[in-house]
Amino acid sequence: MPKKRGRQRSSHHRSRTARAELSFSVSHMEHLLRKGHYAQRLSSNAPVFLAAIIQDLTSKVLELAGNAAHNSGQRCITPELVDMAMHNNALLSGFFWMTNISLEAPGPQ
Repeated sequence: MPKKRGRQRSSHHRSRTARAELSFSVSHMEHLLRKGHYAQRLSSNAPVFLAAIIQDLTSKVLELAGNAAHNSGQRCITPELVDMAMHNNALLSGFFWMTNISLEAPGPQ
């Protein structure tokens, strides 16, 4: 039997993002939750849950915007398509009803 090269990392040494199989950073979500002072105490699961929710919402919005781009014959997702996707979906429109998508990139801060 051939030997395997390299060692597999145990789950203890993997990042929380990798253990949760997410793309959005769990550490960054924890930083934002602590910086915002939303509560005195913070569960270790809260940033994982927040990262998963934000990743899922982002995925859904981009899927709808991609479908709208495909249907209109465009190859790129534009801010207008993202706005249209959010406001034409019954569930997302209730969540993002006060949201405006800017057509210009933000300037230096």
